[in-house]
Formats: sequence, C-alpha cells, structure tokens
Amino acid sequence: MPPILAIFPRTMINWSTIDNVLLDMDGTLLDLSFDNYFWQQFLPMKVADDRAMTLEEAHMTVRLLSESTYGSLNWYCLDHWSERLGMDVEALKKEVRHLIRMRPHCAEFLAWLKGMDKRVVLVTNAHPKALAIKVEASGLHAYLEEMISSHEFALAKENDGFWEQLGDRERIDLSRSLFVDDSLPVLECARRSGLGSLVQVLHPDSGNQPSDPTHFPGIVHLDELMVMGC
Repeated sequence: MPPILAIFPRTMINWSTIDNVLLDMDGTLLDLSFDNYFWQQFLPMKVADDRAMTLEEAHMTVRLLSESTYGSLNWYCLDHWSERLGMDVEALKKEVRHLIRMRPHCAEFLAWLKGMDKRVVLVTNAHPKALAIKVEASGLHAYLEEMISSHEFALAKENDGFWEQLGDRERIDLSRSLFVDDSLPVLECARRSGLGSLVQVLHPDSGNQPSDPTHFPGIVHLDELMVMGC
C-alpha cells in the first residue's frame, strides 16, 4: 500500500512562540486501533461469555453504557466500567496489551522534541490504570518525563475548566503551548481555553482511513510537525 500523504493545506508552526508541547496519547502517540479493537470487539466478546448472552446483545450492552457516559470522565474510567459490567476491565486490557503500539514516527518525533528544549507533556483522558498499561507496553516512558491523566482533575479534556486547571497547577502558559490531539471536541475545548497552537491528527487508527480535514491544522503522521516549523 502506498504511503498516506497529507491531505490538507500545510500550516507552519512558529516554534519560537512555543514553550510547551502538550500531546494526547491514544490516537496521537499510540495507534487508536488498540482501543477500537478492545471496546468494539474484545470487550463485547468477554461480556457475552460472562453473561451467557449473544454477541449482539453484548454489543448493545457495551454501546448503551458508552452512550450514557460519553463526554464525561466516566467514559474513560476503568473502575466505572468494571463496576457497571461486574468485570475486571483492567485485567482484560492486560490480556491484549501486546497489541498496543506507537503510531508511525512517534519515537522519532519525541526524540526530535527532546532536542528542541521544549517542555513536553503527555495529557490524556486515559484512566491512570490504562495509562500505566499503555506506557509500559509501548515504551513511551523512555521518551516522556511528564504524564498527566485528566482524572487528576476530575474533568475530561473536553470539559470546560480542565485546561485552566491544568495550566494553573502545572504553571503552563497555555498561550505559548502547542497541543496535538485527534479528538475534535477536545480541540474545541482547548481552543476556547486559550491554547496558542492546535493540531489535529487525522489518521489516529491505522486500520481505518484518515478523517476529513477540519478547521484545525491537520496532520497524518507526527513527522510532519518536524517540517512544519519556521
């Protein structure tokens, strides 16, 4: 298969105006194919086995629970899912952790940032238990010194108030920060909160086609950010 090329007008980043690089994890640094497989296939299969129901019924069970919490912190909370399903969701994630992998050029990009003398911070909605599993399985800990879960603030990244709290606690000037994420609602919230530079990842899941460009500057792979600068 030929490489997927950028499908949007290139937008330059003025790195001299950026002190902090804030990076999402799932879909930005890590391939979202793991999460999509886990929530859409593996978990329903386990629910069906556990409750002696059809796979279709299990899919419906997971979907209804997902819809009831979408946009809130509980949607990302492994403890909440475990309680509602009566299953150890953390243990289930560990069963398939071998499928966790970095997105193309992730390691190269993080190494490049390290030499840029920028403050690089992972900011994720992942539950701390999920964060620990993914960091260990992917090797991200070798590249990142600061890793923050939104659960520390009791707000998801798409919830108003999150970014202001993050900026205050971590003493981050949001206006001099670049934030990279694949989620449009999260980016919209970051924009409202005064993030200086925003970039959307358009190909978070290697098993799917890239998303259509939006009003945010977009990239397919992280190495594009290494040539966008001025």
